[in-house]
Amino acid sequence: ELTGSISLYYKTVQNINYSHCQWHGVRQRLTCWFDGPAYITQCPIQAGQSFKYRFTLLNKRGTLFWHAHISWLRATVHGPLIIYPKQGVGYPFQPPVEEHVIILGEYWLRDVRGLERHVKESGGGPPGSDAYTLNGLLGPLHNCSRDDIYTINVTKGKNYLLRIINAALNMEHFFMVANHTMTVVETDGEYTKPFKTTFLMLTPGQTYNVLIKADQSIGKYFMAMAPYMPAKNAPFLKKTSYGILRYASPTVKVDKLARKSHVKTSMTPLEPIIPNVNDTASVQAFSDQVKRLYPNHQWSPVDVPLRIDKTLFFTIGLNGPNGGIFAASVNNVTFRRPTVSLLNAYYNNLQGYYSTDFPDKPEKMYDFVNGAPNNISVDTQPAIGTQVSILEHGWAVQVIFQDTGTVGTEKHPIHLHGFSFYLLGTGLGNYNSSTALLNLYDPPYRNTVGVPVGRWAVIRFRADNPGMWFMHCHLEVHTTWGLSMAFLVKNGKGKMQNLPPPPSDLPLC
Repeated sequence: ELTGSISLYYKTVQNINYSHCQWHGVRQRLTCWFDGPAYITQCPIQAGQSFKYRFTLLNKRGTLFWHAHISWLRATVHGPLIIYPKQGVGYPFQPPVEEHVIILGEYWLRDVRGLERHVKESGGGPPGSDAYTLNGLLGPLHNCSRDDIYTINVTKGKNYLLRIINAALNMEHFFMVANHTMTVVETDGEYTKPFKTTFLMLTPGQTYNVLIKADQSIGKYFMAMAPYMPAKNAPFLKKTSYGILRYASPTVKVDKLARKSHVKTSMTPLEPIIPNVNDTASVQAFSDQVKRLYPNHQWSPVDVPLRIDKTLFFTIGLNGPNGGIFAASVNNVTFRRPTVSLLNAYYNNLQGYYSTDFPDKPEKMYDFVNGAPNNISVDTQPAIGTQVSILEHGWAVQVIFQDTGTVGTEKHPIHLHGFSFYLLGTGLGNYNSSTALLNLYDPPYRNTVGVPVGRWAVIRFRADNPGMWFMHCHLEVHTTWGLSMAFLVKNGKGKMQNLPPPPSDLPLC
């Protein structure tokens, strides 16, 4: 429900060396110990050990998800986290007759831990996945899975809510339903002003809720999951995976269990029109339509911080091979994971595991998007370190994310743990404060922002949650290469503004 506490028992099985769980989108108010990222808030849960996560879902509702947050185990260790409104509150739209969760994923024929080791050792990028999946099913375009098709049965004239989660490891994806228009009503667990669209584009880590009306002729319609890849020369699977939206015949009673079953098709479904794999203009136009729905459907700027205490300018991107190994960075710093959890080091005042001098801005300002290869005047070989950025409790923080083109521009889904934030705007090229247009009236409230290709994005949030909070690219290979950092939010002076002590069963490194 909208407000409630939750305890979850998480045990690592014997055939996995280590794991743990992150509750993506949960703001973990005063429960930083239970956030989950490896070596940031906790050490891994070793094989056969257990750890109970305890946190409160304060003023939260909507579609979130949980996933492993170590190595590349998120590829298969993930699931939905659905929070319904309190009884009597309801949705800000007409209730659907049914709801369906659709998790978009990637699948490799090889073990993903071995794949990660191969990428680290080779120094290059990951090979494209072997399949894309809708709720674990590959669809009819693969020889091994022609009959393994995720299917939703609908009744003509009825409305349905689709909760769509992109849990993929390294790929952004389009989603669409042939001949049907979707109405977006929620993103990242926050209601949005409804708008109609023929497709979605979800970065890894993002969720969308859409209403869809069964208003077409009786038949079958493909639900398509297709790759979006704006980066040049990056290997990826150029294939579409399908599910089916099937209209139930009014004379045939559909068994309840068959609504989500693996269904053999006898009638060829209609195919949707899929955007081009690098159609950045359409993706940007879609993203620009997302606006927050305020209480009582009113426009109000009161929630957006207007007086800024701290402005940060973060360049993000790849730095190219460094000693034969690819690196990625924030402000030219490649993050190195410590050997203990940063939160434990901070709480127990352990010295030598991190420094507090993460740069507020790049050392040099230049044309980030269109050039600056390594040369004498602009050195883009990154420093490697475990540095955190210090935020005073209660500060209003503005972060400017600037995509860089040192290796090549591409989209970066940046996820901030412990907070949701207002996405005030994006723009083409290099950020310029005198010309940037920012939305202070109805900006979307998100937990993952797709920083556009060759563009910038501006977010704001209030640092009112003490602890150590990870910020990273949700393309797992970029996190592996070091495109991440951490914020240390200090304790406040009030009774409910101090980080509690760690739980007794917190895993040790």
